[in-house]
Amino acid sequence: MIFSSVIFLFLFLPFCLALYFLTPKKGKNLFLLFASLIFYAWGEGPYVLILLISIFVNYSCGLLIDHHRGSSVSRGYLAIAIVLNLSLLAFFKYANFVVTNLNAILPIFGAGPFDPTRIHLPIGISFFTFQALSYVVDVYNQKITAQKNVINFGTYLSLFPQLVAGPIVRYAHIAKEIISRSTSRMDFAEGSRQFLFGLGKKMLIANSVAKVADQLFSLPAGDLTTGLAWLGAICYTLQIYFDFSGYSDMAIGLARMFGFHYPENFNYPYISQSIREFWRRWHISLSTWFRDYLYLPLGGNRQTPIRTYLNLVAVFLLCGLWHGASWNFIIWGLFHGFFLATERTFLGRGLNALPRPVKHIYTLLIVTVGWVIFRTESMTHAVSYLAAMSGFAQGAGVKYNVAMFLSDKLKLEMGMGILLSAPVYLSIKRMEASIVETGPMKARTPLNVVFNLLGFVLLTVIVYASIISLAASAYNPFIYSGF
Repeated sequence: MIFSSVIFLFLFLPFCLALYFLTPKKGKNLFLLFASLIFYAWGEGPYVLILLISIFVNYSCGLLIDHHRGSSVSRGYLAIAIVLNLSLLAFFKYANFVVTNLNAILPIFGAGPFDPTRIHLPIGISFFTFQALSYVVDVYNQKITAQKNVINFGTYLSLFPQLVAGPIVRYAHIAKEIISRSTSRMDFAEGSRQFLFGLGKKMLIANSVAKVADQLFSLPAGDLTTGLAWLGAICYTLQIYFDFSGYSDMAIGLARMFGFHYPENFNYPYISQSIREFWRRWHISLSTWFRDYLYLPLGGNRQTPIRTYLNLVAVFLLCGLWHGASWNFIIWGLFHGFFLATERTFLGRGLNALPRPVKHIYTLLIVTVGWVIFRTESMTHAVSYLAAMSGFAQGAGVKYNVAMFLSDKLKLEMGMGILLSAPVYLSIKRMEASIVETGPMKARTPLNVVFNLLGFVLLTVIVYASIISLAASAYNPFIYSGF
């Protein structure tokens, strides 16, 4: 079940909200745990057992680590928790990848290939595994105390707003709210607003440009022109941002409707002036997870420059691998790691001296090239696609050309995507607040009413258009299924 589906929007969510607010305070976490397991089992069926195993293992290890805190025994239980979590993730996510690559080299040694049954990848396993790892490590480091109530812990790890696509929520962020929380009218209103804006991002921009991106990335190399290659790359660059950030907005908004306050996960990454800044703004819960639980323990930037560069490359190699079991993801991670390391050298200091527009173009170019590597099916496909973008296209533009794909509707959607990739909405809100605060006292209340009415009308249009789009099209890609 995904948020942008008829079943979730018109069946699961309304019933879940109604029953949650009717449930007595002491039973709310039990209800949310039950609802989250139903949410997960709806699409994954028996693989909900993997989630239950993760809850049991990390709850037990957390208690044992906490009970023996400060001793070598505690360290041993932490090692057990890390091994069990990573083993679970490795088996389901990387077993097929390992076997495929073994089968490619076994004939060299005269051995026959393996022919195993392909292993299903449970949706969201990377997210809830990393969330569980952050929990046991924080218990070991005495940043938090272990949750002694298994229902409360199960609610934390399986809460359906963040279960299948993040954000990766640290236990410390919501420890108090797991035990006791309430939902004010303001929380519910703001949560609903953020959810609906996120739905609009997903349905009206991400899904729309995704259609063209899918078509262009599937074209044979012989039919691809330079213009088509760039159009596909730009469409995918918009798709992945509005899909990821839209889903995060929906998750954060949903959580707030139930009384949880999750940190923001995207902060307009496409306005970045460097790759370092990009990763401070993109998928913040993931990038900070790698920083706190891998980069800093490796020594961070406290080592020699060479060691710092190696740390960065190693971390982003694993970041790429986290995204999927494919050489494209690995190369994508190394690609970003290379530029992050390079920006710490004298070349980075030279970059800082450049005008802001040049730095912005540099960042967008690197990010877009990276997304091509991320999106393509193989490195051979990536190389041929990047060659077409670089002016070495094989297509003549006779069979396929830009005009065939760049409709007026797509121009509007791309224009809105480019506009909303910048903090335009925040600027409007600041301008609105400034007008209200500096205006005559007698006009302040009417001005507030006008701005609130305009906001309501805009949100109504977004919701209406999103529902129409959902009803009119069966095209609703779920790009997190491989994460």
